[in-house]
Amino acid sequence: MYVKPKKNLGQHFLTDHSIAHQIADLLSGHRGPDGQPYAHVLEIGPGTGVLTQFLLADSRFETHAIEIDSESVVYLKKEFPGLTPRLVEGDFLELTPADYLPNLPETAPFAIAGNFPYNISSQIFFKVLDYRDRIPEVVCMLQREVAMRLASPPSKKDYGILSVFLQAWYDVKYEFTVPPEVFNPPPKVHSGVISVRRNGVTDLGCNERKFIQVVKHGFNQRRKTLRNALKPLGITEAAAQSAYMDKRAEQLSVADFVTLTNLMSERAKE
Repeated sequence: MYVKPKKNLGQHFLTDHSIAHQIADLLSGHRGPDGQPYAHVLEIGPGTGVLTQFLLADSRFETHAIEIDSESVVYLKKEFPGLTPRLVEGDFLELTPADYLPNLPETAPFAIAGNFPYNISSQIFFKVLDYRDRIPEVVCMLQREVAMRLASPPSKKDYGILSVFLQAWYDVKYEFTVPPEVFNPPPKVHSGVISVRRNGVTDLGCNERKFIQVVKHGFNQRRKTLRNALKPLGITEAAAQSAYMDKRAEQLSVADFVTLTNLMSERAKE
């Protein structure tokens, strides 16, 4: 007799259908601020398909899925035969859209949904940022502390590097908390559901590589003022005179970091 997959691989499988339905309903179906619809959704780590069934039932989308666990793949093919042509066995972190969406044009937009494994949720969002021009929104569940960090505003203890990077390109909203008892196996912590929707930014207004450096150096020594934390980058005269230098990284908004990045650039010396 066939049994459901038991491997965990850092994943806690959602068993509550009402919560899965709520997550699926958060997908807006619109491509960023222009309001144009998209037609494809990729579910990361569908596991036993509790969320998958609601994604498949939404006529707005064609649902695709990527699953790393071979036992789960066998189970999904059995339970959702219609998904089989669009189900890829593999690691999202190691693949590209051409691997898990092979029949789509290379510029076709797609949303992402899923109950993300706790141990790789941050890495997933760094990959999302790599393809931000193709991914209009993400609706997902992850460890509550991580979810709160991604949605945190400045001057909060949860605000950090990924908060800034993600909020530079997306509007992030913490939607609701999910208790441990609705998972198998139950995690030791609560989970949080967030919606992440592409904002209207197409250009940060600064050198993006420099922006990344400034943010990372600022938060790597977050207890220090930026005047001390950014010394390894070489502080320009314009930056040295800025009031930002007497603040800590967690006090700066995305817009503040953009301004500071320009002050830290070579152009600021001219």
